Amino acid sequence: MKTYLRHQSSRMFESDFFEFFSKVHPATPFVLYIPVGLYVLASALWNQTTTLALTALCFPLGWFTWQLMEYVIHRHLFHWEGNGPFTRRMHDILHGYHHLYPDDASRLVMPLGASLPLAVGVAGLLYLVGMPHLTVPFWVGMLFGYLWYDFTHWSTHYRKPLTEWGRKQRAHHMAHHFACPDKNYGLSHRWVDRLVGTLRVREDGKDE
Repeated sequence: MKTYLRHQSSRMFESDFFEFFSKVHPATPFVLYIPVGLYVLASALWNQTTTLALTALCFPLGWFTWQLMEYVIHRHLFHWEGNGPFTRRMHDILHGYHHLYPDDASRLVMPLGASLPLAVGVAGLLYLVGMPHLTVPFWVGMLFGYLWYDFTHWSTHYRKPLTEWGRKQRAHHMAHHFACPDKNYGLSHRWVDRLVGTLRVREDGKDE
């Protein structure tokens, strides 16, 4: 049964205030978070809070931790449809709208109202852990992993892929939208789907 409308968009909120902030220019997260991430990491290196060696270790760990979070959030939060009017409405806001209107270019990256609390919340938890020599580059790695997710999601929907990896990733995500919404939860990667068994594989044995 078809559950999407191509090349269309609609209001998400009756309130003009909430409707305005539910939309975001795709450049917004990059304009905000790239300077923030570079400043935080450069300050930590300048003040000798961390080192280049620890950054080389913890930055990629943060990046791949985000990819695990991305999978879990997409599969278990965004695709949880709820069991009552309130939770079903939350599902519509968080992800249902995007599946219904997959071509709405104003909602292809996460709005700041969602990404800022997540970034600050993770930073606060890492602050409580202590060990800033490890947690600062780890957090910046997570932040840039998130930006890669936003870029990949925007790119798979909005433009023609330029590389073989991009073509495979686009096919992977479009299969999630239009063929198998219970598979292919990775948005910026495919390795977690492969690892946990939610990768859709065509009959010829090749990835979607």
